[in-house]
Amino acid sequence: MTYDPENIFAKILRGEIPATRVYEDDETLAFMDIMPRADGHLLVIPKTPCRNTLDASPAQLEAVIRTVQKLAIASKAAFDADGVTIQQFNETAGGQEVFHLHFHVLPRLDGVALRPAGQMGDMEAIAKHGDMIRAAV
Repeated sequence: MTYDPENIFAKILRGEIPATRVYEDDETLAFMDIMPRADGHLLVIPKTPCRNTLDASPAQLEAVIRTVQKLAIASKAAFDADGVTIQQFNETAGGQEVFHLHFHVLPRLDGVALRPAGQMGDMEAIAKHGDMIRAAV
């Protein structure tokens, strides 16, 4: 399969769709998920095109995982979390819905279940959570 430059994350990268950006460097972008399964749920993507782990270059994977680690540490601190869930899906059968490589970073508290998938979050709360993470980076 080929990369679709019209996917929603490519549009976010080009500034065509707004996003609550939390962190950015030369190679990656991190922004808040608008359907958060946990407070502080964010996404990390490479700035260069690739569908997922299966077609990403080693350099893309290295850049993204560095940012994932940085944001996982910041999210854990920002939310005084007990742990962090990091998820990454590949192809439809693997659960992937947006075909631009991305990692989910979710701060987790003991005993607090994830919210159901696919439910829009409160944009004010999402913006506040983004501020908290940004301050912890």
